[in-house]
Formats: sequence, structure tokens, C-alpha cells
Amino acid sequence: MPELPEVETIVRDLRPHLVGATVAAVEVGHPSVVRHPGLAEFLRALPGRRIERCQRRAKFIALRLDGPGSLFVHLGMSGTLTLDRPEVPARPHTHVRLRLGSGAELRYVDPRRFGRLMLGTPPELRAAGQLPPLGIEPLSPRFTAERLGAVLASTRRPLKAVLLDQARIAGCGNIYTDESCFLARVHPARPAAGLRPREVRRLRDAIRVVLRKAIRNRGSSIADYRDGFGARGAAHESLLVYGRGGAPCVRCGLPLAQSTVAGRTTVYCRGCQA
Repeated sequence: MPELPEVETIVRDLRPHLVGATVAAVEVGHPSVVRHPGLAEFLRALPGRRIERCQRRAKFIALRLDGPGSLFVHLGMSGTLTLDRPEVPARPHTHVRLRLGSGAELRYVDPRRFGRLMLGTPPELRAAGQLPPLGIEPLSPRFTAERLGAVLASTRRPLKAVLLDQARIAGCGNIYTDESCFLARVHPARPAAGLRPREVRRLRDAIRVVLRKAIRNRGSSIADYRDGFGARGAAHESLLVYGRGGAPCVRCGLPLAQSTVAGRTTVYCRGCQA
């Protein structure tokens, strides 16, 4: 599933081309990806609307429209959102096409159809059960060691489970949680409330370092992810633990362990992560 760096990369790619553009027409090939409102209302409400902002919130792409509401896009497991010229043939599993006043098309592709598009205000979408509670953004200035410490101190769930909980910290997923725990030298299965203050500080710094590096490298194209123009990212080429179970640790040389934590495959070093 695309995580914060992948979604942020797409938003940065699309923003210069979308802000100020008007939606001229909408085509939906698979109605199930439109979750709110109903399909007829979705098709009626979008044409003629101007895109005023293109932002990211957690793993959601939010296109703020003139008038009430925004178009929210969640990429699910395999979704991509790309800008294409209309003469470029649509890729398989292209489920939504927004033709812009410029003539370009914003295309939503999703082979597994776990993603979703939603049109409305955040309160409307939360009331409809389509927009979940979202916690603090880890790249925000408000994401301090003290704030992270308060989040962790409130529960004895495994550390990784808390970092994956979007209602607590918004945007981290399996890839960058494993990478952050490794960089901070903390075991992902430890009770969250058991981290010492210096470990919390290391973890806070590690999360920010890992996410910023992944954004610079334009996200991880391990599976379906592509950037806003359909190109692969390169962040997966420098991952230290994710997907490397059994390989030698880059620090100590011990084989990296692999187990299940919080229901997710987790890779860590028994020697480096206490």
C-alpha cells in the first residue's frame, strides 16, 4: 500500500498541474471505487468545479474544490493517480478519468480496487464512515518527542501496532515503520509504553529521517506504486530491513529476523534492536 512518502510524491507531482484547473468531464468505468456520494451525484457534482488546492492528509490525496467539499482519493493496495494526455491509451484497470480544462486527464488506476474516491466535506465523510479519524502528521512541527512520548505512553500495545495506527500517527505503514524502528534501534514488538525517553527521541528523529529520505527518492515501487507521471520511485533500493528477512544486518552482520507483529510481516535485527 502506498504510504506517506508515495502519496506525498504524487501530490507534489500533480499540484502544479492541478491547482487552478477546472474539471471538464468525468468518466467512471467501475462504480465500486466511488464510495461517496452515490455515482449519479458524483458525476453531476464534479464537472465545472475548479481545483483550488492539492494536498496530502495521512495516506489520502485531497483536491480542495471551489465551493463546498473536496475530492479525496485513497490509493488502497494497488491504486495510482497519474496525469496523462488524452491521446495516451488508458492503462488496464483505469476506473476513473477526470478530463481537465487544459485537455489533460487525471486517471485513477486500481487493479485490486481496494482504493476509493470520495467527494464531500471532512465532516460529511466522517459521518458516512468513509474518512477515518487521523492522528498527527509525523512531518509536522507539532510532531515532537514529547508528543510522540504521550502517544506511546497511553498504551502497552506493541510499538509497531501504535505506529501503524492512523488515528494516532498518520501516514506510516509497514515499510517505513520497520525502517524507523531499525534506525532508532528499538524492537518493533516492545510494549509502546515501555520506551525510555531517549528511545522516544531517537524514534521521533528516525521516523522523520526515514520519511524525508523516501520522499527525496520518490517513494518505493516494490509493487504497483507509480508517481504522478507513471514512473517508478527508487526508495526501495536503499531500504535497510524491509523485505530483507534472512539477509545480513548492515550494522552487525547478523541475519535479519522476520516475524509477525501487529498482524504484519516484520523484519528487524535481534542484535541491534533492543
